[in-house]
Amino acid sequence: MSPVRIDILTREYPPNIYGGAGVHVAELARALRRLPDLTVSVRAFDEPVEEEGTTGYPTPENLASANAALRTLGVDVAMASDVVAGGADLVHSHTWYANMGGHLASLLGGIPHVISAHSLEPLRPWKAEQLGGGYRVSSWVEKTAYEAAAGVIAVSAGMRRDILASYPSIDPDLVHVVHNGIDSQLWQRNTSETARKQVRALGMDPDRPAVVFVGRITRQKGLPYLLRALAELPPEVQIVLLAGAPDTEEIKTEVIGLVDALRQGRGGSGVIWIGDMLPREKVIAVLSHATVFLCPSVYEPLGIVNLEAMACGAPVVATATGGIPEVVVDGETGWLVPIEQVSDGTGTPTDPEAFVADLAAAINDAVSDPERAARRGESGRARAVEHFSWTTIAERTVEVYRSVLDA
Repeated sequence: MSPVRIDILTREYPPNIYGGAGVHVAELARALRRLPDLTVSVRAFDEPVEEEGTTGYPTPENLASANAALRTLGVDVAMASDVVAGGADLVHSHTWYANMGGHLASLLGGIPHVISAHSLEPLRPWKAEQLGGGYRVSSWVEKTAYEAAAGVIAVSAGMRRDILASYPSIDPDLVHVVHNGIDSQLWQRNTSETARKQVRALGMDPDRPAVVFVGRITRQKGLPYLLRALAELPPEVQIVLLAGAPDTEEIKTEVIGLVDALRQGRGGSGVIWIGDMLPREKVIAVLSHATVFLCPSVYEPLGIVNLEAMACGAPVVATATGGIPEVVVDGETGWLVPIEQVSDGTGTPTDPEAFVADLAAAINDAVSDPERAARRGESGRARAVEHFSWTTIAERTVEVYRSVLDA
């Protein structure tokens, strides 16, 4: 491919990362910038890290008090203008927040627009709790951009199926699967004395068995189901929750109540809840001392967090939904928990009590044999290194760029 300029548009970028999409964009941009014949610019909301080729976009002052969806569109307009003025050959947007910026740039400049699908608005109807009428705006933005895109990248085969089901007018040949990845040099097991001191400072005993959850407090992560399942855990097993950034006051209140009940049922101890976002080295320390990592999501296109845990040698207990089975291999790198879900887009289990019971059974099975769990953790690390490197993912992304530019 002759030298081309790629503009990446994103809501999240270091240091403003709160989910897997932000991790994906940061790692992808870094890997793409190492490849020849590409000039990669990143255009991100707010104030991203200062680095060559990266530009930040604050919310326009006249929209400061507007609905969050309208503030997003204000940033998108500014991004689109700069993409065209900068002479990009292709614009690549991530999440609905940046999709309209890519779509407008494509219309204005006649350049192809590629979208990476990290989640889908029709499959996250609980966002109406968070955005109000803005959810109708975000849904319109996503639908408009997807149906006009020159190419769509799905982070899993499960996500590809969801895209084509949600937006059946999209040509299936335009939807490509390129998985999320993991930097296995950054994310690797660390049980050094320094790491042990770090987990002790968080209240975790590095010599006791522990189950760990890492994620935002949002409906899709399934935390309320997990908290109910953890009530069945043996008292000697520590529960470590790195859970923050609640979507709404309602789910925050629900989780607080469930954590309080869990603590009371365990005599007031053995439950560690940290709501602040920890630096990577402390998360690695926690994951490295986990007997098992927990991913009870009811909606998960892939789940970078599972790759992070696996790269640190932690086996995973996860819901068999979305793209998770493409990462976690049942009986080899962890345990997959079956789930039947209603078809209204919420991901709600058809039988919540059965899901909670199955989740509890899998977690108890995982902690019952620490040596077996450790073997599955070793297999998980090997799988993460072999199949999910960012170099491979960057190369496959460039293949998508090439197919779009050659079309």
